[in-house]
Amino acid sequence: MSVLWLRVALACYAVGLLYASVALTRSNEWLNRIVLHAAYVGMVFHFVSLTEEIVLTGKISLASIHNTESALAFLIMIVFTGVVLVYRTTSPGIVVFPVVFLLTLLASTGDRPFLLASESVHRGWLFTHIALILAGYAALVLSFGASLLYLLQERSLKSKNVGGIFSRLPALEVIDEIGFRSLLLGFPFMTLGLIAGTTLAETTFGRVNVFDPKIFLSLLMWAVYLVLLYTRWNAGWRGRRAAYLASGAFLAAVLAWAANTLHRFVS
Repeated sequence: MSVLWLRVALACYAVGLLYASVALTRSNEWLNRIVLHAAYVGMVFHFVSLTEEIVLTGKISLASIHNTESALAFLIMIVFTGVVLVYRTTSPGIVVFPVVFLLTLLASTGDRPFLLASESVHRGWLFTHIALILAGYAALVLSFGASLLYLLQERSLKSKNVGGIFSRLPALEVIDEIGFRSLLLGFPFMTLGLIAGTTLAETTFGRVNVFDPKIFLSLLMWAVYLVLLYTRWNAGWRGRRAAYLASGAFLAAVLAWAANTLHRFVS
């Protein structure tokens, strides 16, 4: 049944995908309202799906790639909802909804086996590691969405093309603030997640191979994340330069995610 509820959530998120496909070309207030209600309904069914996994098994295994994709999509929606409530804008949905739809689609394609062989899972280290990393990813997706909107809005203002969604976008300063606060939210989660992962690797394998691609790319993503925050705090980077750097951090995150697809601490 959890897969069924997830597919219902997927249908609701499909409305958001429609919003993302038309938002750049035209302004449509009624679609904007429908999207929000559909997203909220989708989150309810998504939560039911994740909860049912826990009820049926006594725990949820984030070591399963399907469960990881589902959990990440849900966390992204939570962060996105926070942005909507605080800033009264759905514009980051242009990036958020396609990402959430794709993750939910992948997670809903068939049964999801639970991988609970490792004793590390029972101690909670694996769950803590992946949950924290996913929270960092979710915030990074919102930061990338805000960065993309900043670049689009800046370009539209320079070309004096303010039709469609550009007429409803927040000011550049607000978009920049959304991106920055998303980074501030995600960095502690990403840092603690890497610490938990390092602890787990040492207790499970007795060592940490820094040159392992999945570990190296994760550290690279964290380093780019740190540089981005440092340049904003101390060098005063804002606007376009910060947007480009945030896009680089997102790209590093995508590479790390791809490398970690087969990354499972199971015996």
